[in-house]
Amino acid sequence: MDGGDHVRATRLLGIAMALTLAGTGCNSAAEQPSAAPKTPPPGSPAGTDVYYKQKLAWKNCGGGFQCATANVPLDYTKPADGRLRLALIRLPAKNKSERIGSLFTNPGGPGGSGVDFLRQAATSFGKDLRDRFDLVGFDPRGVGASDPVKCLDGPQLDKYFSTDSSPDDRREVDALATESRSFAQACQSKSSAELPYVGTVNAARDMDVLRAAVGDDKMTYYGASYGTYLGAFYAEQFPTKVRALVLDGAVDPKESSTETLVEQAKGFETAFRSFVADCIKRSDCPLGTTEDQAIGKVSALLRKLDKTPLPTREDSRKVTESWATMGIATALYTKEYWPLLRQAFVQAMQQSDGTLLMTLADQMVERKKDGSYSNLTAANMAVNCVDKPNPPTLDAYGRYVDEAKKSSPLFGSFVVWGGLPCVYWPVQTKQQPHAVTAKGAAPILVIGTTRDPATPYKWAQSLASQLSSGVLLTLNGDGHTAYLQADPCITKATDRYLIKAEPPKDGTVCQ
Repeated sequence: MDGGDHVRATRLLGIAMALTLAGTGCNSAAEQPSAAPKTPPPGSPAGTDVYYKQKLAWKNCGGGFQCATANVPLDYTKPADGRLRLALIRLPAKNKSERIGSLFTNPGGPGGSGVDFLRQAATSFGKDLRDRFDLVGFDPRGVGASDPVKCLDGPQLDKYFSTDSSPDDRREVDALATESRSFAQACQSKSSAELPYVGTVNAARDMDVLRAAVGDDKMTYYGASYGTYLGAFYAEQFPTKVRALVLDGAVDPKESSTETLVEQAKGFETAFRSFVADCIKRSDCPLGTTEDQAIGKVSALLRKLDKTPLPTREDSRKVTESWATMGIATALYTKEYWPLLRQAFVQAMQQSDGTLLMTLADQMVERKKDGSYSNLTAANMAVNCVDKPNPPTLDAYGRYVDEAKKSSPLFGSFVVWGGLPCVYWPVQTKQQPHAVTAKGAAPILVIGTTRDPATPYKWAQSLASQLSSGVLLTLNGDGHTAYLQADPCITKATDRYLIKAEPPKDGTVCQ
């Protein structure tokens, strides 16, 4: 979510999993963990205690990691009526004598695999973090190896993503609606029992069960993008269990599903203009010498692809306007991808070759070379569609698309139409967007990046102000999330907070 009920747009946030975490060491003392009482929160239904008291059977699973499976109730209001199995992974603390506890992590999405993320990124956390914490990743309910939600198969997803997400007339709108309705129906057909229960409120409750299962009295957590939304809901439900939460690339829980998408479209537009301003200064930029000229050339390319898709050298798929927009958006997640995006534009504009644009797009949606996909797309849709209410009709939804196109000509239609399956979703929530205050929680560190494409900076400002103990840390820069960029200023402040539970001064800006 990395926003509200995003869909295609929100999937972008899961790309944070492919980035590298980095940290710098901090030498300090910290309290040793106390034995955690394995009891559910007051007022929990009878039968919840069995989940809190479970013991995890950790087993070696390669690379120094240990893996386990935890049980959680399918429905927390009826804990005896069924359960889900959650996949976990951990890298044990290197320094047992100074171990603080567990550092839970979530890479975003929703739908990003926390197990895969930790395997990829664990050794890039700062040495002191690895020394003093068990680094723990988990696949939230419905995600990855945790009783995954299932919807469309590979060829069906290829068709879905190829559908014009910037429709020019009623016929194309209706085609998009047909594909969106089919998506929702496939999820209902294959995962109907899970769909009502995969939302963030339940996933946050799962986190508290996991906290007790690993033996921690309080929660220490790093969440990126949608992981900030999950962390905020944890703090709202369990404020006295917060030790230290880092919410990096924040999502604003006050915004509606469609407001979130409109703001996210603006974020991508801002990020793209930053890319363009850099591109036109470089000799290998095929977009011209002025920002207006560059944006005009990209707009012309997308119009051309709307009529005549480009071939690729990898498979039989053609790069449509939708695939190309997704590829461009992917490259805005980190400045390290900007050279690839320049190369992709050279290929597309000068060589009539869409290979690199398609490669970038495939990375966002986790499409594999064999044409199969991870369950990122299915889980993303399932969580976003039940987290917040959605417009009731196609026409009502379309009004938000019109609004987004005014402020984000390149990305508005693509981002907002991406949430259309939620209109047809078989499960609708009554839970309304609201401010999250987490009154009584220890200081919570919220990090925002000023030109973040997927989680606009204003969301970090808003979340930090909502939280009764929120502290805002800012990176003046580009790319999605801040800590994942290994900025020394951000890293030092974040690592110190996680180890000592002492946040930086509210309003600190890293340049």
